[in-house]
Amino acid sequence: MTDSRFAPNAKMEPYWWEAAPRPVLPEPKLPGRTDVVVVGCGYTGVSASLTLAREGREVVTFDAEHAGWGCSTRNGGQIGTKLRLGLGDLSAKYGKDRAAAMVKEVTNARNYIEDLIKREALDCQWSVCGRFVGAHRPGDYDGLAADMPVYKRECGIDADMIPRSEQHAQIGTDAYYGGLLVHNNASLHPGQFHAEMLDRAIKAGVKIAIHCPVSKVEKDGNEFVVTHARGTIRAKNVIMATNGYTDGVAPDLRRRLIPIGSYVMATEELPVDLMKRLMPKMRVISDTRRVVYYYRASPDGRRFVFGGRVAASETDPAISGPLLHDVLSGIFPEVKDAKISHSWMGFVAYTFDSLPHIGVHDGIHYAMGYCGSGAHMAPYLGHKIALKVLGREQDARTAYDGLEFQTRPFYSGAPWFLGAAVMYYNFLDRLPSGSGRRP
Repeated sequence: MTDSRFAPNAKMEPYWWEAAPRPVLPEPKLPGRTDVVVVGCGYTGVSASLTLAREGREVVTFDAEHAGWGCSTRNGGQIGTKLRLGLGDLSAKYGKDRAAAMVKEVTNARNYIEDLIKREALDCQWSVCGRFVGAHRPGDYDGLAADMPVYKRECGIDADMIPRSEQHAQIGTDAYYGGLLVHNNASLHPGQFHAEMLDRAIKAGVKIAIHCPVSKVEKDGNEFVVTHARGTIRAKNVIMATNGYTDGVAPDLRRRLIPIGSYVMATEELPVDLMKRLMPKMRVISDTRRVVYYYRASPDGRRFVFGGRVAASETDPAISGPLLHDVLSGIFPEVKDAKISHSWMGFVAYTFDSLPHIGVHDGIHYAMGYCGSGAHMAPYLGHKIALKVLGREQDARTAYDGLEFQTRPFYSGAPWFLGAAVMYYNFLDRLPSGSGRRP
């Protein structure tokens, strides 16, 4: 790398791949017919596949790349209890009761992940570490404080306000004006979590075809004909589990998703005493900016893993890494000389209503559009969509059922408007006053 902020041996790939390299899987013998085809082998697809296989269904899962190559092994490993929209906005649109249920569904997802990890004995460095949401401006702190009692009462979220005078016990910086501590938020190693889920799915009998893109899904009577790189396969059901990587194989779903690049970098190892001072509780961290930054210490507590949006248009990790480093150094001046060991990006999928979506479109089941919360929503809704395929509607029910999956006229999946939106939100974040975001 020509930028001096990169370490000499820096890698343009996820830090998580060090402990969980992309798996080399044997090429399975694919049947001509199966019960369910799952397109995509990230968190959504592997979770759905595991649930189906455990219920005795024959499952074939395809991925155009390595299993888990996308954001399932590129995210920050933060497990939260929030939606992109606040409770007030949701209540105005859907009513108080359903709004609260939508927020509670995220807690259901968080609890499902914890139960799954314990039940399956998944080795993924799970930690209930809590989240500190830093107030970017003084007014943001006031907004968070005003909202917190409502979230506690209506949604059961356990949180406390941390004034600026006490925030060094949570995070070693003066960059925030206090913040919100959400107690039951958690972290995991996203690469190891996916690898463990993949292992359980294979042991349950799921056939996984990697580097085998699906090019067409067609309805033929009561079945689907799925065309892939090695031929065709017939299936009773198809699950589309492609989220931010949804392409032309599902054009009607693609035009309902907004793929957005999320950029992440990891620093080289830092002195233990410095990391303990800067991250004393090993919390996961986000803040109240509209263009959000999210970060944490690595599971071993030796380096920062720092992510966010640093450019109006999509860029290269060789460019985004130093930009993220500048933001990190603004929060923690003590790390300005630390080198970047890894820099990478992945595509998350936003939706036009800022909510996750699950359902059936033209006979194809789907779960997608997690709006940056895929680390916990994707495994959960993958499980739920599998239950829908199984016909277990009561068990499969979520607060997001029946939502209109919106699109816009003339939109085909290429977000031409994204650059202007990011610039506008960056402008709002630079204003001296503002109201707080929800936890």
